[in-house]
Amino acid sequence: MNDRAPAALPLDVEGIQRLLPHRYPFLLVDRVVALEPNARITALKNVTVNEPFFQGHFPGHPVMPGVLIVEALAQASGLLVQLSAGPDGNRDNPLFYLVKVDKARFNAPVVPGDQLLLEVALKRMIRRMGIFEARALVDGKEVASCELMCAERGD
Repeated sequence: MNDRAPAALPLDVEGIQRLLPHRYPFLLVDRVVALEPNARITALKNVTVNEPFFQGHFPGHPVMPGVLIVEALAQASGLLVQLSAGPDGNRDNPLFYLVKVDKARFNAPVVPGDQLLLEVALKRMIRRMGIFEARALVDGKEVASCELMCAERGD
C-alpha cells in the first residue's frame, strides 16, 4: 500500500507518457479515467483511421489487430502498477514486460471511430510479477478479454 495522493484523473496522454516508455505509433492508451490503486484501472483508446496498422489490416476493411488490443490492455496494466506507486509512478521501478497471455478472446471487430474502454483488474502480485484480468469494450459491449502476466525486467 501507498500513502501518496492518487493521480489527478482523468490522466491525459502527457501524464501517461511520463509513466510509460511507449511512444507513437505504439502508445495505445490515450487517457486514464478511473483508478483504484493496487486493484483496477479504466482507460481509453481512441481508434482512428490514421493508425498506421490500418494500411495493411485490411485495405478497404480496416480492423484493429487483436494483438494490439491485447497490447493496449497490457499498457493499461502497466499504468495500474505505476499509478499505484503514487501520482508520478515509481521512477526507481524497472520496466515491466508482457510475458504471458491466457484465455484471449475476441468477440467483435474494432474499427476506426470506435473508442476502446480498457478495464484491467489486478488479480495478484507474486514477487516481481503481476497477473491481471483485462477486457476491452466498445459501446458497452465486450470486444476482447484476456488474462495477462507482466514481469519486472531483470538486469
